Amino acid sequence: MSKSLLRSTGTVSALTFLSRLLGFVRDMLYARLFGAGAGMDAFNVAFRIPNLMRRLVAEGAFSQAFVPVFSEYRAQRSPEELKRLVDEVAGTLGAVLLLLTALGMIGAPLLVWLFASGFSSEPAKFALTADMLRITFPYILFIALTAFAGGILNSCGKFAVPALTPVLLNLCMIGAALWAAPHFAEPTLALAWGVCIAGVFQLLYQLPALRALALLPRPRWGWASAGVQRILQLMLPAMLGSSAAQINLLINTQLASTLPTGSVSWLYYSDRLVEFTLGIFGAALGTVILPKLARQHADAAPAAFSATLDWGLRWSLLIGVPSTVALMILAGPLLATLFMHGEFTAHDVVMTTRSLVAYGSGLVAFMLIKVLAPGFYARQDTRTPVRYGLVSIGVNIGLQLLLVQWLAHAGLALSTALASFINAGLLLVRLLRDGHYVPVPGWWRFGLHLLLGNLAMAAFLLWGAGDLAQWYTATTSERLLHLAWLVAGGMAVYAVTCLGTGLRLRDLVARAA
Repeated sequence: MSKSLLRSTGTVSALTFLSRLLGFVRDMLYARLFGAGAGMDAFNVAFRIPNLMRRLVAEGAFSQAFVPVFSEYRAQRSPEELKRLVDEVAGTLGAVLLLLTALGMIGAPLLVWLFASGFSSEPAKFALTADMLRITFPYILFIALTAFAGGILNSCGKFAVPALTPVLLNLCMIGAALWAAPHFAEPTLALAWGVCIAGVFQLLYQLPALRALALLPRPRWGWASAGVQRILQLMLPAMLGSSAAQINLLINTQLASTLPTGSVSWLYYSDRLVEFTLGIFGAALGTVILPKLARQHADAAPAAFSATLDWGLRWSLLIGVPSTVALMILAGPLLATLFMHGEFTAHDVVMTTRSLVAYGSGLVAFMLIKVLAPGFYARQDTRTPVRYGLVSIGVNIGLQLLLVQWLAHAGLALSTALASFINAGLLLVRLLRDGHYVPVPGWWRFGLHLLLGNLAMAAFLLWGAGDLAQWYTATTSERLLHLAWLVAGGMAVYAVTCLGTGLRLRDLVARAA
């Protein structure tokens, strides 16, 4: 069964890699065509607001609440009851989101002021952001329904279609940047339309797979039904608990809007590189592990539940720690290679490097949360993560107010990373204390393998990266070849060192129940 888990994680990771790769192409186009000026600052805020709500309502709170209830119905109820649950959730969720979308479009200027009040000192920039937000806000309606469909498919073991869906977002936004932008007086407005159109396509793409499972919903209002009420009870506290990091990022945006022009965009490009790595494995692992844990909880199998958590934590560290180390060491070369073209200058590389090093330091914590939080949501416990999420947000705000004075936008990124470590630590300690997670023997030996492997890789990367100034003067092809050599060599050094000191991947494959 652990091989099935690893195979599913590999499938999601591979498809997510394709999406993230296209995301890089998209962001490279943005850097070349639009740089880090006022237009990109406006778009980043206009996209970040509905994107945050997507993670809060759709991929965050809703998925964490819906999947365990759906899994329980699928295991213990009749097909008719399961289909009724799907219909009622679709109708209720759709109606609520339609109202939310209308309110968001009407109140766009207020939302911009709430989340980027610094823009109010530049009326043209503020107005542009509000106009873009009216265009991008319907994305939350379509993508939340897409996440609902994806939750059904993931719970039924159909991971490929939901994992491939984000590709459509990147294709639409690339098309908007290349072909639509030149036809707009303000080119970045085309990007906002690309977001909205992508939401429609992503939802439509899921529907045939639902029909094949005989679970294509016929929406009906079901606010008072028992299943919908259970999901709502789990969902409301989970809106903070599962998305504390995203709320922290939005707070970053608010404070960054008060800093010099370009700060929002520097944070955006940093976040994109961190999300690339996180999405390839961390998010994929969280997607696969939640339905698995939910089934084990429904089947009353605590030993298997604990073993699955142990498996997820080991893989998170095996991938997350070297990814963190490499991202911090190669921050400058990565940015120079991927984004230093056209309007994105060497100064932008320097400023973005500062925030990327800070964000990158928290990558392993972000990955661990993707595994630890499902350990609570699978048991339909949303109250505990929300308390820890609130602690994380409070710590983040305090650190931001302190660090922004000395580190500017990089201080905002560093505070988010540190707050995520606190969140992950609290989740882990609680699972251990309550006995829901009992570590499998061998952690000290596993930790030694990781330490030696990462030390060897770090030494190689520091030696091979050289001075950042040489990356500025190199051609694009020279940068790409140098970066590819560093990445491949670093991976090889890490793998050889870990395997040479006795780490056996077959042991990790065999650990999950």
